[in-house]
Amino acid sequence: MLNQPEVTAQALANLRKLDNFNWIMVVCLAFVLYVYMTAIEHKKWNQIAAGLALYGVHWFVEIVNALIQHIWGHALWTATGGTSFLILVGVGIEISFMFCVAGLILSKVLPEDKNMKILGINNRIVFAVANAFLVALIEVPLAASPIFHWVYPWWGMITVWIFIYIPFFLAAFLCYDAKPKTNKIFLGSLYALNLIMMLIFVPLGWI
Repeated sequence: MLNQPEVTAQALANLRKLDNFNWIMVVCLAFVLYVYMTAIEHKKWNQIAAGLALYGVHWFVEIVNALIQHIWGHALWTATGGTSFLILVGVGIEISFMFCVAGLILSKVLPEDKNMKILGINNRIVFAVANAFLVALIEVPLAASPIFHWVYPWWGMITVWIFIYIPFFLAAFLCYDAKPKTNKIFLGSLYALNLIMMLIFVPLGWI
């Protein structure tokens, strides 16, 4: 049995509508610009790569989630309120801004030695799994609120942790250590794919 399947229609009714515009969007944008400009000022290119990697994966999974809604009738996660602008069925602009800086900010706590191990496991993997767990845990009360929903009963914290947030942070922390050429290829390909999907599926009304 689905959990509150009616939320899908509510989300679609608010999709990319300007009725709920709020100036908080401008504040969020200013914060994002400050974080990235500060990193650029100090030439922290590895932190910037981490931020862009997580954000690129975030957009990819949000597009896939919206496509799942089009194909199956309901998305894996659905946002119905509390946002100034619902970009896709599962994400509002404020949360998207947060993910834009999450990889950059959390890369600041990574150990300098990329080969250091914690309990026999590479620290980058440990930090990715741990950060992913914390973010997935935060999503639990959100899913119990009136503004964010897990419609499918088999979709919950564990699946979000494994299939969404671990890839987020693995991408961020691996790009943090990657060579510039590797990052350019990966990030360029990822963002090009996201852009192509948006240019195709938004006009078609699929997402």
